[in-house]
Amino acid sequence: MTGESPVAVLRREYDAIARQLDGTTGNAEREAAKVDGMLGELTQLKEEIRQLVDRYKQITADTKQASAPEFTGARPVLHADHIGATTFIEKGWSLISLGDHAGAIQALTKALQLSPGETQAESLLGWAQMLHEDYDDALGTFQKVLMKEPANSLARINVGYICLKKRIFGEAIEHLSKAIRLDNDKKATLYAHFYLGLVYLQREMYEDAETFFEKTIKLGPNLIEAYYELGRAHWFAGEQDKAKTIWQDGFKANKFNPWGKKCQETLDLVAKGEEPPRE
Repeated sequence: MTGESPVAVLRREYDAIARQLDGTTGNAEREAAKVDGMLGELTQLKEEIRQLVDRYKQITADTKQASAPEFTGARPVLHADHIGATTFIEKGWSLISLGDHAGAIQALTKALQLSPGETQAESLLGWAQMLHEDYDDALGTFQKVLMKEPANSLARINVGYICLKKRIFGEAIEHLSKAIRLDNDKKATLYAHFYLGLVYLQREMYEDAETFFEKTIKLGPNLIEAYYELGRAHWFAGEQDKAKTIWQDGFKANKFNPWGKKCQETLDLVAKGEEPPRE
């Protein structure tokens, strides 16, 4: 039937297998193997859909404010439990990956009701709260994680990002600097440099900001946002020519990236004699 749900097809196959269990064993096993193969294909399709969602989020990224860290939580390793918490942890991870942060918060809160203090669930809940911009809740959640795992660099840079958003600069510097010293996660080290650059940019300490943005680009040349921010640091330090060169580099690095486009838009703006935004 055209347009029939794959779930409906699988349900029909299941019912057929159930009817055959009273018949020949070999035939039922063959049908079960066929459904198992279909489930494998569905799992692959689900992963491909998630990748499409990630691409869509990159294309439609908001360039009015600094980006939150890219979600990098590893897929939970499921194990059997009699209370069912892992089911909600898996659901929470999937919902964060798909951008449904409110749904993820609900699922992960349920997981923690079933298994209080479960570190993986707490860490994922912190991600969901932060991406949902519930910064106070996220801060509390990540602090619980760090009490148990002080070397968790991703949790540290997330706390640093939240402190940056809340303009608690001293605490942001403390957590981000520690993540750099730990240097046990490449993505965390990259974002720690980037957010430290933003802290110093907001404090109008332009030379320090430039240093951290330059290191960010060296560590992760695909983080195009760093080009835009480095250009702003040069501009407000009175180095307008350097700023223009950096924005040109950012646009050339990836002209289809929202931040690459932002570099070109800023070049057009200053060409008209206007100032780039300070925030």
